[in-house]
Amino acid sequence: MEVALHPMRLKQLLHFAASSKPNNPHFLFGRFRPSFIVRCCSSSSPSSTTAAAAATTAVPGGRNRRPSSSTNSTSDREAVRAIRIKKVQELRSNGFDPYAYKWERTHTANELQNIYQNLGNGEESTSESDHVSIAGRIVARRAFGKLAFLTLRDDSGTIQLYCEKERLLSDQFDHLKTLVDIGDILGAKGSIKRTEKGELSIYLTSFSILTKSLLPLPDKYHGLTDIDKRYRQRYVDMIANPEVADTFRKRAKIISEIRKTVESAGFIEVETPVLQGAAGGAEARPFITYHNSLGQDLYLRIATELHLKRMLVGGFEKVYEIGRIFRNEGLSTRHNPEFTTIEMYEAYSDYESMMNMTEEIVTRCAIAVNGKLTLDYQGVEICLEKPWRRETMHNLVKEATGIDFNEFGDDLTTAKEVVLQKLEVGRDNLNKSSIQSCSSIGHILNEVFELAVEPQLLQPTFVLDYPIEVSPLAKPHRRHAGLTERFELFVCGREMANAFSELTDPLDQRARLEEQVRQHNKKNAAKTTSEKVEDEDAYNVTLDEDFLTALEYGMPPASGMGLGIDRLVMLLTNSASIRDVIAFPVLKTQQL
Repeated sequence: MEVALHPMRLKQLLHFAASSKPNNPHFLFGRFRPSFIVRCCSSSSPSSTTAAAAATTAVPGGRNRRPSSSTNSTSDREAVRAIRIKKVQELRSNGFDPYAYKWERTHTANELQNIYQNLGNGEESTSESDHVSIAGRIVARRAFGKLAFLTLRDDSGTIQLYCEKERLLSDQFDHLKTLVDIGDILGAKGSIKRTEKGELSIYLTSFSILTKSLLPLPDKYHGLTDIDKRYRQRYVDMIANPEVADTFRKRAKIISEIRKTVESAGFIEVETPVLQGAAGGAEARPFITYHNSLGQDLYLRIATELHLKRMLVGGFEKVYEIGRIFRNEGLSTRHNPEFTTIEMYEAYSDYESMMNMTEEIVTRCAIAVNGKLTLDYQGVEICLEKPWRRETMHNLVKEATGIDFNEFGDDLTTAKEVVLQKLEVGRDNLNKSSIQSCSSIGHILNEVFELAVEPQLLQPTFVLDYPIEVSPLAKPHRRHAGLTERFELFVCGREMANAFSELTDPLDQRARLEEQVRQHNKKNAAKTTSEKVEDEDAYNVTLDEDFLTALEYGMPPASGMGLGIDRLVMLLTNSASIRDVIAFPVLKTQQL
C-alpha cells in the first residue's frame, strides 16, 4: 500500500530507527534500518525514497522542502539502488545467494487459478497434493503487523502470496518484510487458500529470493508512460504494462499460424542470405557494410525475393521464408528500418492463386488471435469475411477522381494537366512536383492512386493490374498492354501485401532492370550534392547479374507474394504504431 508520510513524522521515525538496536544479533540492519521503517509503509516503492529525500533536503531558511521532480528522479533511483545493494550484501553475509541457479516449480499462476477456481471463500486445501511451488516477480505488496500480502506474477498471470508470521519458519517473516522489495523474483511454497474476500492465494510456508532487483519499478498507479522510454526499455515496459507482453504473445501466435497455413498447403521454409553482393528484389535504399576478409562491400537484404526465385530455378516448387528485411529509410508509425515479412513462391500458378492464399493467411491469423473476423482498428470496424473486394487500379482511380487514364493514350502532357486540375493540387497542398516529375502515364496513374485512393481503402481490398513502369519484376498482363499481373492488398489505408505473376522471361527481365537503373541514375544525376545527402533515393542501384543468369537456366511459371508481418500484427492487435509490435524498435541513440 502507498502511504504518504509528513516530513516531520518521517524525521521522527528516522531518528527513532537510528537510536534503536535490532533484537536479532544475526541481522545487521542497524546501518540501514531507517529505510526499513519507511519501506514497511510503502512497500519499497520509489515514492518512499522520494519522501526520504524530501525529509532530508535542506534549503535556505532551515526548512525541509520537497525538491522538484525534475531534479530528484535520478537521485531517488540511485538511493533505492544503494539500499538494495546493501540488502544483497546482507543476504550474502547471512549465507543466502540473492541470485539463484534454479527453482523447481509445480505450477504456474494461471494453472492454479484454473485448478482451484471452485475453492470457496475462506477455505484452504491442505492435502499433500495441494502443496505447491511457484516462482515469479513481486509486483505489489502490503504489510499489516504479522500479516503480509504479496502479488506474484509469472508468464501466465498473477496470484497472491498470503504470508503469516506464525506460519513461516524461524525469522523468515522478518526477512520477507525487510529484504523483499517490489521487483524481486521469488520462489514460493505453500498450500492453497482462498481468502474471505475471495482472493486465491498461496498460504506461504517458505520462500527464497531468486533474483534481487536493484532498480525500482515504475509507480504502480501510473505505470511507465513515457513513450520513448517504453521503447528504449521494453523490458520495463512489459513488467509495468502486462498488455504489452500480450501483444508479443499474439505476434508469436500470428507467426505460428502463418507457418501452419502455408505448410498445410505444401510450402517448404527455406533460408536465404542476409548479406548480399547486390541489393535487389525491391527499390529501396540498402544498408551497406564491409567484409574484411573478402575486401568488398556487402548489402543487408532489402527483400528475400531474388534468392527465393533461385530456389524455383533449382527445382523447388513451393517455398517461403519468414525473415528480417533491412531498408535504410525513414521512420514513421508504419515504417521501421528493420522489419519482418513472409515471401512465398509457387510454381505453375498465377497471381489469382496468391490472392486466395493471402485471404487464407490473414483470416486464419485473425481467428487464431481474436476468435472472429470482425475487429476494431483505431475506431474503425474492419470486416475480414471472405471474399474481399478485387478491383483494378484504373477503376479505383476513376471511381475516386473521375479521371479515366485509358483516354490519355501516351499523351503525357494532357494527363498531367487533367490530374493537376482535377485534384486541385494547389488548394489541397498535394505534392505538385511529384505529378510534374512523372516520366510516363503509368507513373502518373500510380501517383494519383497513392494520393487520392490509397488512404480511402479501409476495408480489405485487392488492387489489381499495376502499370509496368512501377512493376519491374511482374509478368506483363495477358490482356491489357502496359499493365502487369500484380496486386497489392490494402487494409485501413495501408499496404499489407504485394504479389505478382512472376516475370520469367530473362531478356525482358534484364531490359526492365537496366531501365530501372537508368531512370534511377538519371534522377540522381539531376540532384545537387546537398540534395543527394538529404534524399533517401540518392543511392546507387546495381544489377544482380547472378539472378539474371539463373533466369536464363529457366524458371517455371510462378506466382509470388510478400506480406508485412509487422503491419498484420498491428491490425490484429489494434496497435497504432509499428513500434508497438516490434519488441526493440530502432531508436536514435541517446546522448549521455
